[in-house]
Amino acid sequence: MIRVPDTKLARLPFGLALLGVWLAVVIFWSPSSVHAQALEPRAYSNVPVGVNFALAGYIYGQGGLSVDPSVPLEDARIDTHTGLVAGARSVGFWGNSGMLSLLVPYTELSGTAVVAGAHRSRYTQGFGDPLMKVSVNLVGAPALALKEFAAYRQDLILGVSLLVSAPLGEYDASKAVNIGANRWSFKPEVGISKALGKWTVEGAGAVTLFTDNHDFYGGQTREQEPIYSAQGHVIYSFLPGLWAALNAT
Repeated sequence: MIRVPDTKLARLPFGLALLGVWLAVVIFWSPSSVHAQALEPRAYSNVPVGVNFALAGYIYGQGGLSVDPSVPLEDARIDTHTGLVAGARSVGFWGNSGMLSLLVPYTELSGTAVVAGAHRSRYTQGFGDPLMKVSVNLVGAPALALKEFAAYRQDLILGVSLLVSAPLGEYDASKAVNIGANRWSFKPEVGISKALGKWTVEGAGAVTLFTDNHDFYGGQTREQEPIYSAQGHVIYSFLPGLWAALNAT
């Protein structure tokens, strides 16, 4: 669902653009992979200030997967049902457009695995670690009101963002598999977007930094090196609000 203050706004391309960003996050979201695998075409598109967005989604996962890839599991058979709600608001930062957004997951997890040679079963449910993101377009995307935005045409946009995961999800240090990670993570990113007629070419580079988990699986300390990532997008706009993208990360 997208809530806009004027029905004319639905004809502008930014509405479906941001919805596509959130759908990309939902489709590629998992507690262990969100930082490295969230594909976000048009993440640095310009949006009029004061617009609110809301989205709900559902993910089902099955197979030999783990919500914590650092735990050595064998013969894992894990099922996850995850519902997500997300919201965003376009804002202005010192004359430039930006976005504040929040994603909150709720997961039901069940399964069996061999952990350190012993067969284990696990069932739990609860909130996952929420994701909070702030993004600012530094060049080429001024903060505009609705009437001003109607005349806006993109050229080159340079933006930055910060994605933060907070350790607020369900966590039990005595268990090998958990919904939450019990640590903070911070993902600063720099992105660029260039419009070429109906085509748009984008690229972004990021690094994800992790704090230590000092209560990891029986009182151990878990440390993790930074994860470096890059993504690129080639986008073609058929009509205002209708586009397709080829993405790589």
